[in-house]
Amino acid sequence: MKLVDRKKQKIGLALGSGAARGLSHIGILKALKERNISIDMIAGSSMGAFIGACYARKGEIADIEEIILKTDWKQLARLADPHLSLLFKGVIHGKKVKELLRTIIGDIEFKDLKIPLAVVATDVNTGEEVIIKRGSVIEAVRASISIPAIFMPVQFKNRFLIDGGIVNPVPVSVVKDMGAEFVIACNVIHKPQKRRKSFSSVREQKPLASVLNTQPRSAGRITLNNKINKLVQDNKGKLENLEKFISVFKKKFRKGSQRVASDTPNIFDVILQAIYAMEYEIAKLKIKDANVVITPDTGHIATLEFYRGREAIARGYKAAKDAVF
Repeated sequence: MKLVDRKKQKIGLALGSGAARGLSHIGILKALKERNISIDMIAGSSMGAFIGACYARKGEIADIEEIILKTDWKQLARLADPHLSLLFKGVIHGKKVKELLRTIIGDIEFKDLKIPLAVVATDVNTGEEVIIKRGSVIEAVRASISIPAIFMPVQFKNRFLIDGGIVNPVPVSVVKDMGAEFVIACNVIHKPQKRRKSFSSVREQKPLASVLNTQPRSAGRITLNNKINKLVQDNKGKLENLEKFISVFKKKFRKGSQRVASDTPNIFDVILQAIYAMEYEIAKLKIKDANVVITPDTGHIATLEFYRGREAIARGYKAAKDAVF
């Protein structure tokens, strides 16, 4: 389907959830911008909310692309801020993640954005879709990216919120309600399949930044890296405590685990794959109301393989050109 003579229509962009696969939204935005396709409003769920917020701030995508490509994701994984006392409410409390979001997006409110944005989250108690369009952008994005059981739910007014992809993984309906007359849906949720990498293997991956060190560093990247370094150092004690706890836990239950098949998925793999399967079925219904659906070929990228950002962005760029132009 082609975008022809759409200048008189209000164009809305629905950016879907998908964790690392959602980085392909950057490539999609690059392709749209190259063709001077102006986006009038954006709705995002989970990773789509994060990328949408970055773009809506100034209507530019170059800065966030540089950050994604040049960030040491192995180091960034250490920004997890687990609290042993809150372990049964979520593995990651999220305070450090929130500080990182503030560094990347800025401490701004929705009214300060250049492009109108709606962020989708889920009320964990009622299962309702919660659409956030006012107040702090950071608070909204932090809620929308909160994967159940991994991130602790975010208290937002009188609600507790989790990942927006649970109820609306590709928020076409939300951007239409904002006034969009022509909707471009970006869907990175493919048919579930067995993943090569598990949640627990992320820290073992070689960071993409290691092959980019010879490139000039922008002031934005230097600032971000300095911030990450500080956050990692501040967080070192908590991570060491968690590692000791896990070590004791493993030793205590080692005998029992020997009776279980070695390739049995761990709890995080099960949670992530179950969520993904559910979102896949919902997304199939949600995208039917879009005028154009862009589906990058990113099914082989596992949930937390953020170090494959260059590949995800390239797939998004190609898919946008194939679908729209």
